[in-house]
Amino acid sequence: MLDYITANLPLFANLDRKLVVKIDDIGEVNFQQANFLINGEALNSLKKLPDSLVQTVITSPPYYGQRDYCREEQIGIEENPDEYVNKLLEVFDEVKRVLKEDGTLWINLGDKYIDGNLAGLPWKLALALKERGWILRSDIIWYKPNAMPSSVKNRPTTDHEYMFLFAKSSKYYYDADAIREPHVTFSENSKMRGGRNHLGKKGGTPEQGKNSGNSNLHNGRWDQAFHPQGRNKRTVWEVPLSKFREAHFAVFPEQLIEPCILAGSSEGGIVLDPFFGAGTVGLVSMKKGRKFIGIELNEDYCKIAIKRIFST
Repeated sequence: MLDYITANLPLFANLDRKLVVKIDDIGEVNFQQANFLINGEALNSLKKLPDSLVQTVITSPPYYGQRDYCREEQIGIEENPDEYVNKLLEVFDEVKRVLKEDGTLWINLGDKYIDGNLAGLPWKLALALKERGWILRSDIIWYKPNAMPSSVKNRPTTDHEYMFLFAKSSKYYYDADAIREPHVTFSENSKMRGGRNHLGKKGGTPEQGKNSGNSNLHNGRWDQAFHPQGRNKRTVWEVPLSKFREAHFAVFPEQLIEPCILAGSSEGGIVLDPFFGAGTVGLVSMKKGRKFIGIELNEDYCKIAIKRIFST
C-alpha cells in the first residue's frame, strides 16, 4: 500500500525512497529532502539526526500513566512522575541539538491526578526545561469546547490543556503576521462602553486606561493604531477535540497545530515531531508548504500516519 502511494504522488515521482525508515537505516536518508517517518524510540532516533536540522519542533509526548502503547521503550509508564519528566528532559536535550539556532519548540502536555492530587506535570516539565537552558516564551491555554464530561463533584471539570512555546535562543524565528486574529476592539464583539461609536473619532478613547498615551487613537488615526492584518494572536486557543477514525486514540487537532507551524517555520522549512502518533504535524506541514520528519515507536501508528498524510 505504501509503495503504491509513493509511486502515485507527484512529490515522490521518479524518487526511490522510503516513507517509513527503520532506525538502523537512518543513515541512508536525505535529511534535507525530509518528508519521512522514523520507526523507532524517540531518544535513540534523535541521536541519529544531524545538528541544526529543523526549524521548529511541535509535539505532544505520551501523557503520564494514561495509555499503554505496547512497546517496552515507551514513555508514560514510569514508576513515578519525576522519572517520567526526566525521560522527557533527555529527549528534549537531543531536540535542542537538532533544532536550528533560531528555532522554536511547541509542547502540548496534559496533566494527571495522582491520589486525588493534581500532579502539575506540564509546569514541572516547563520549569525543568527552563533550567536546561530553554527560553519559555509563552504558555498557551488550549480550551476544548467539546471536552469529555466528568462525573467529578468536588472540583471543576477540566476542559483545557497547556501548549508551551520555547525558544532555543533569544533571537528566534516567529512570524506573528501569519497567525493574526481579527480585531475585536470597536467591532460588534467589543466589550468597550460605546462600542463601535468610538471608531475613527478624535478623542474617541479615554486618556486614562490601557490606551493612555496612544496619540494615534486619541487623534482618530485608527489606521496607524491597529495592524491592518489583525491583532496579535492571543494565548487562549479554542479548538475542539479531534478524531481520526482509523486511530483508536486522540489525535492532535489540525486547528491546534496550524498556528504553530505558520508562526514557527517559513515555507520549505522542516518541522519535527518526535512523538508522531497519527501524523497531524506531518499532514498540516505539507498542507502549508513545509516539510516534516516524524519519529514514532509503534509500527502500526506509522502505517496509519503515512496512509493519512499521503492519501489526503
